[in-house]
Amino acid sequence: MLIQVDLLRSLVADIFAKAGCSPEESERIARHLASANLTGHDSHGVIRVPRYVSWLESGNLRAGQNLTIISETDLITVVDGNRGFGQTIGEQAVQLGINKALRSGISIVALRQSGHLGRIGDWAEIAIEAGLISIHFVNVAGSLLVAPFGGVSRRMSTNPVTIGVPLGDSEPLILDFATSSVAEGKVLVAATGGKPLPPGSLIRGDGQPTDDPKALYGEADPARTNDVRAGDGAIRAMGEHKGSGLALMCEVLAGALTGGGCAGPDKPYILNGMLSIYISPDHLDTDQVFLQEAQQYIAFFKTSKPAEPDGNVLVPGDMERQRRLERTANGIELSEDVWRAILDTARDVGLSNSDILASTQ
Repeated sequence: MLIQVDLLRSLVADIFAKAGCSPEESERIARHLASANLTGHDSHGVIRVPRYVSWLESGNLRAGQNLTIISETDLITVVDGNRGFGQTIGEQAVQLGINKALRSGISIVALRQSGHLGRIGDWAEIAIEAGLISIHFVNVAGSLLVAPFGGVSRRMSTNPVTIGVPLGDSEPLILDFATSSVAEGKVLVAATGGKPLPPGSLIRGDGQPTDDPKALYGEADPARTNDVRAGDGAIRAMGEHKGSGLALMCEVLAGALTGGGCAGPDKPYILNGMLSIYISPDHLDTDQVFLQEAQQYIAFFKTSKPAEPDGNVLVPGDMERQRRLERTANGIELSEDVWRAILDTARDVGLSNSDILASTQ
């Protein structure tokens, strides 16, 4: 079913306001979740609403939190998110990194104990608007979802890596991917009536590849539960040993180095760590050739003969821009299971049917 983005944002904001968030935070959460849907990353969009509310009720997430600065120099800052919503904590951490990089040319922000940060590409886009390159490594302490290369047992989370590069008047480059074969949210989408998984995305407990979400969730209802450990399988690493190695580095950089901790079975909360590096091209581009060289190379890159007769060679960020245009005009497609789970959550937090109707008109 198609839902217009403004109506979806309104309902989601009302849900979080009723759940205990301030109007400002509720609107911020709704904006970021809907943005993920608009760019085609439904795994990080409004499908997360029931889980966020459940986390809020259980204490895994806390409304109304701000960053705490643990240590700070001119270039490096270590911050604690205090289990606050990632949509709030992420914005604060990114802005802190941007301000320092604009002054000094580079900055590093080590974020620990943040609620789910959502689509990491959002944070790269904010840095791009400020004219900065950004590099992000993310882990999820308390979330074991992915089997390492050569293994079956879960030892890592989906651990995204994101790089954003501004290109002046040209469209920026935004590389944003999970180091697993698919993001956990895409397994959630498939399990709730959405797009099926690519074959072999998961691995069963007996070591056989599969695309059945039950390998991860078991018989649990993934739209309404936090427990993704019910299955005996795991998500496979992206690119075999390469993705497995990169995911391991995310655990070390975003988990161990930030102080937030690596993924493990005995963590009390499911929280993100993120190590972010912000770079000012103006401080490095002494010969004023960066934009011209990058733009010329991208144009050359795209002249590669397409593998399919009607295909196009894309660069990171192209697909998201296309989807945003299409979905802004036409609406966001949600499965009936996801829409039903959102409406059930709205009622659970105390919105009446008339409130829901008012939000969606």
